[in-house]
Amino acid sequence: MIKQILPFLLIICMSCTSLPRKEKAADWVLLWEEEFDKDGAPDSAKWSFAGRRSPDWACYCADNPATTFVKDGQLYLRAKLNEDPADTARYQTACIHTKNKFAFRYGKVEVRAKLAKGKGSWPAIWLMPQDATYGGWPDSGEIDIMEHLNYDTVFYQTLHSHYIDKQNQKTDPVYFATAPFQEGEYNIFGLEWYPDRLDFFVNHKKTFSYPKIENADFRQWPFDQEYYIILNQALGGNWVGTIKDEDLPVQMLVDWVRVYQKKDQQKANL
Repeated sequence: MIKQILPFLLIICMSCTSLPRKEKAADWVLLWEEEFDKDGAPDSAKWSFAGRRSPDWACYCADNPATTFVKDGQLYLRAKLNEDPADTARYQTACIHTKNKFAFRYGKVEVRAKLAKGKGSWPAIWLMPQDATYGGWPDSGEIDIMEHLNYDTVFYQTLHSHYIDKQNQKTDPVYFATAPFQEGEYNIFGLEWYPDRLDFFVNHKKTFSYPKIENADFRQWPFDQEYYIILNQALGGNWVGTIKDEDLPVQMLVDWVRVYQKKDQQKANL
């Protein structure tokens, strides 16, 4: 009986060893995190206010505790009508980033956030280059992990580069995707960044992948330098459209931000 069973067991063991190894959570090592566990202003050791500038996303940015604050373990990023008589802008919006405080190259980013809806609402989670090695936008790239518009039931994940925005190469490979999310609930928006591709996720489900083309230079692949994190709740602009004041205030709540790297990625950054 034992002699009859042994060949069968050997076959099972051989088939098991041929199965591909599934990636475990332990393969990723936590590099940086923000749990928003202290009420008040965001931790100044990790975050700075992005400041008001001319791009659509930044034209109403305000360093104002009424737009950006931590309460009960959540970061509130709020866009609202301006009530400050010293500020001539009609609206004030929340815009913070980790520039000059934390930047990284390659790894996994996950942000657990809840989105609201409103005409003109434009919350975003994205990455920009710390030093703009290849020149000004879009030459040094931009990685948009999440952008949501107005009342949409989907969100956008998008890339920008010289190849995409100046050479208009938007289908080879495809440079963006839309995906549904759990409306009115917290969702985990994610990115896995490798030397040869960018994989995008929502709630741990892959939405699309953007590869590095063989023998590509910086024009198609500027994504080989350190990037920092931006979180903001913008209003209006050419892409989003008009703002409906009756829908304000509108806000994005962020539960946590976590960045991981694999050991080989950490070695590549030394």
